[in-house]
Amino acid sequence: QVTLVESGGGSVQTGGSLTLSCAATGYIHRPNCMGWFRQAQGKEREGVAAIVTVDGFKYSDSVQGRFAISRDSGKNMLYLQMASLKPEDPAMYYCALLNNGDCDDIDFFKHPSPSSLYWGRGTQVTVSS
Repeated sequence: QVTLVESGGGSVQTGGSLTLSCAATGYIHRPNCMGWFRQAQGKEREGVAAIVTVDGFKYSDSVQGRFAISRDSGKNMLYLQMASLKPEDPAMYYCALLNNGDCDDIDFFKHPSPSSLYWGRGTQVTVSS
């Protein structure tokens, strides 16, 4: 059993910064892929950033250059540093773990194995003008 708990969400002004954290507990397979998704109200969930075992760091076009993903594998922690936040960034942000070995961004964002994919409950990010 794996549990993911996000923290760090909140309300910031346009142009501001936030850092999200995700703590993973339980049986964490190594290697694995972890990342962040977000879902804004009325919109589909989208992949934001991931650390994948094939090709490393991946970002969506909408956050490239503004967000930075990192992890502390020893502490089973995942982070998302968000800068230059825009009005289109508000959403519930979810941490995800694909817990079944090597994977690339397609595996993680598009076709994750449901039995190996774990989600946190999310942390809300709000951006005000």
